[in-house]
Amino acid sequence: MRLLWDRMQDRDWSGVGALLAPDAIVEWPASGERIVGRENYVRVNAEYPEGWSIHVLRVVASGSEVVSEVEVPHGAMGVHRAVSFWTVENGVITGGREYWTELGADRAPAWRAPYTERI
Repeated sequence: MRLLWDRMQDRDWSGVGALLAPDAIVEWPASGERIVGRENYVRVNAEYPEGWSIHVLRVVASGSEVVSEVEVPHGAMGVHRAVSFWTVENGVITGGREYWTELGADRAPAWRAPYTERI
């Protein structure tokens, strides 16, 4: 999965597409979106406003399931994090579910303060 993120960082959109099945489906539950098909997934990423970079924090794989966590700082839009759950079959991504958030977007409620530390 690191190769996917490396290709995105390099803006190698044909290389990103080569890692996806033609009928891959990727869901973004936080925004209520489903991206159907390799071309749509490539385009939605290629069209994202420039100014971002990708830092892979971790990748964990077991069989056909791969989980990745990345940080995506953007000069104008802040720092985002994504945790992605991928299904890989025959060497290509057939599906995924990505949870994107902007750091600081989810404020911790005051009632939890006695039990937590800020990170």
